Parts: sequence; C-alpha cells; structure tokens
Amino acid sequence: MAEIVRDNEGAAVAARFELYVDGIELANGYQELTDADEQQRRFERDNATRCARGLPPVPIDQPLLNAMREPGLPACAGVALGVDRLLLLLQNSSPAAEKNN
Repeated sequence: MAEIVRDNEGAAVAARFELYVDGIELANGYQELTDADEQQRRFERDNATRCARGLPPVPIDQPLLNAMREPGLPACAGVALGVDRLLLLLQNSSPAAEKNN
C-alpha cells in the first residue's frame, strides 16, 4: 500500500508514480506504508467495503502487521516493471496485438 503524504498545497496524495511509454504502462512504484495501525485500518475498511458489496471479507494479514510493528518496517519504496510489456515495446509490438494471436 502506498503511503499517504501531503503535497505542496496540503492535499493528501499517495506517494507513487507510473511510467508509460506510447500509452502502455511499463512500471509503477510507490513509497511503502510503514504505519501498522494505518495498514490495519485500511484492511478493515477494505473488508467493510467488500461486505457492503456482498463479497466475503479477506483474512487480515496478521503476520504482516506483526512484522510492521516489531521489528518495524523501515522507510522504503519499490517499483514493479512489466518486463513482458517492455519486451513487446522493444519488438515494436503491442499487448493488444499479442492478445489477438
């Protein structure tokens, strides 16, 4: 989950980015949420939304929450790169064209 931070105008925003090339998302990344209490609130809110939509709740990841609390999660960020999409772009192909084959 992305950490929520304040931008220059004071608005709450997710500290994240996406990289697009020719309209295709190649990568996305974000600063990790390190507050276990906030993470638990988000899990609970997501489950409340699921229940309101008639879906079963998802088990809350207690091992993750425990690890975030002790020893704690240091400030960190990550990026996911779609290697398949990158290779398609390098071959001058597109994901849509690949789906039709």
